[in-house]
Amino acid sequence: MGKSENRDSFTETKDVLVAGAGGSGLAAALSLAEGGGKVVVFEKMPFPGGSFLFVEGTFAVESEMQWKRNIKVTRDEAFRDMMQYSHWKANAALVRAFVDKSASTIDWLEKQGVEFTEPTGTWLGGPRTWHLFKGLGGPAINVLVANAVKKGVEIRYETTVKKLLREGDGPVTGAVAEDKTGKQIKVQAKAVIVATGGYPNNKEWIKKYSGFDLEVNLFPLGRYNKIGEGIQMAWEAGAAEEGVGVIHLNIGSPPKIGARSHIWGAVGQPTLWVNQYGVRFCDETIVENIAYAGNAMSKQKGGYDFRIFDEETKIQLVENGGIGVGMYLPPRTPLTDLDTKIKAAVEKKNPCIFVADTVDELANKMGVDRTVFKKTVEEYNKFCEKGHDDQFAKDPDYLRPVRIPRFYAFKCYMNFLGTLGGIKINEKTEVLDRNDKVIPGLYAAGNDAGGLYGDSYDVIASGASSGFALNSGRIAGENALKYIRR
Repeated sequence: MGKSENRDSFTETKDVLVAGAGGSGLAAALSLAEGGGKVVVFEKMPFPGGSFLFVEGTFAVESEMQWKRNIKVTRDEAFRDMMQYSHWKANAALVRAFVDKSASTIDWLEKQGVEFTEPTGTWLGGPRTWHLFKGLGGPAINVLVANAVKKGVEIRYETTVKKLLREGDGPVTGAVAEDKTGKQIKVQAKAVIVATGGYPNNKEWIKKYSGFDLEVNLFPLGRYNKIGEGIQMAWEAGAAEEGVGVIHLNIGSPPKIGARSHIWGAVGQPTLWVNQYGVRFCDETIVENIAYAGNAMSKQKGGYDFRIFDEETKIQLVENGGIGVGMYLPPRTPLTDLDTKIKAAVEKKNPCIFVADTVDELANKMGVDRTVFKKTVEEYNKFCEKGHDDQFAKDPDYLRPVRIPRFYAFKCYMNFLGTLGGIKINEKTEVLDRNDKVIPGLYAAGNDAGGLYGDSYDVIASGASSGFALNSGRIAGENALKYIRR
């Protein structure tokens, strides 16, 4: 490392600089190092992983793990399903590259030492493409970090990449980073991979690109100070936009309720849902598809709804569980702690948890029109009695009446797992400019890159977000290696 004339800055030389040490950045760095590349990774946070730490599993089709369990989901089927789900708004070549890479990435992860439990689906009968990590994403990140360091990758924490180095229409030749003391580090590199994780914590961008107000009617499930620096510096270097405003919406919950809380388990059920007017607005079984649930909630004024159930349903949930909420609370997990959590929330005057002895009292506590709400409950109960939902055609198996005191309501706001785009790339993860020409030496991966989705997260491909992080990271690393070896 050579020191520059400015005592507060340093200049270094590397083969490749990677911005971000999450799933995509680490996959890229390790792939480069396996090919002999000299890599430096700058990570804004004081630890690696980012939102990948709470990932449950990752997407793949035609993996050995699936074959050994007689699970048949082909690459062709997955490709067609993803493109149809996006109404062909997604980048077909990128989707195909992602799908085709996915099985080898599971093999690659296992060889690294990452442990899995099984492939499953995110809902009953769903495609079993979701390869569950043993112990969530944290142990997987630890393995990738250890192997990357062992192969010579240098990872520097609390250091943010601020600007790409590019002259005119020429190639990207490095970047400028800044550490926690404010010291600038200029890195001359033959290639740069942007993998900073999107912008889920940027209030201005969330408002600008999605119309929601962060921490008001939309709540991020991860707070890793991701504000889109990687996307911004790519745009400033001439990159085109793609997928900005696509958000990984989730099922919604009362704010500040942990994913393992049994309250979370209760709101993730197809009970009666009503909006702020006390009116039912959907077939509640869409809770099995988090994108559908999030989209339906987003159409409601205020961006929230109420999940309603009675004492009988509560007892069923406590004793027998429900449809499940991922692997945090799998199907049929008895919500044995639900009573305790509800009682504690009421005692603390939680503004989103309501308990009442009558439907009218519940309406008053919720702040909805009593007459309208009572009519909604009565109509819903009639559907339950005759076993057919005349309004939204809900599966009769999930028609549970609201009639036995006490009555419960959870006020749920939209939450989300991340943003899903920003930088336009091709199937090689090469960044494209506004004329669709490749910017030499620049790659983008994970949630910084757009093109994998239409306007919603694709739950048909269970584990797609984490899968794209890993697969696009590997693709970026492999293609950057080819580029610097030309």
